[in-house]
Amino acid sequence: MRPLLIAFPLPLACLLAAAIAIPAAAAEPGTRKRSDRGVTVAVTPLSLSATAKTWDFKVVLDTHSQDLGDDLVKSTVLLDDKGGRHLPVTWDGARPGGHHREGTLRFNAISPKPAAIELQIQRPGEAKARSFRWNLE
Repeated sequence: MRPLLIAFPLPLACLLAAAIAIPAAAAEPGTRKRSDRGVTVAVTPLSLSATAKTWDFKVVLDTHSQDLGDDLVKSTVLLDDKGGRHLPVTWDGARPGGHHREGTLRFNAISPKPAAIELQIQRPGEAKARSFRWNLE
């Protein structure tokens, strides 16, 4: 018996391929950016696996108008979907000051792995924390 082959017009084939690829891409954590008061903060999860010892986030702060003196270990919290609050254990990156800072913020891994997480950074002089959220399922 010969296999049944179905031919789709090219635009429909592209739509079908996109529909299959989008759910896989949506599950992957990507970079989140927030800009306010002349400062852009970008956060990218680097390791969020269930087997990792630490959950690492690349943090980039950029500005042309002010000094970036944030102490990110003291001003950041990681929230899980069960109401847990997790404090960073270390910052490995540029020291406070200047107009561009980049580094890795590390937290102890959360187990069991939550369905969602939210990283909050409270910047000096800002009334509300900057919030970066990822769905992990």
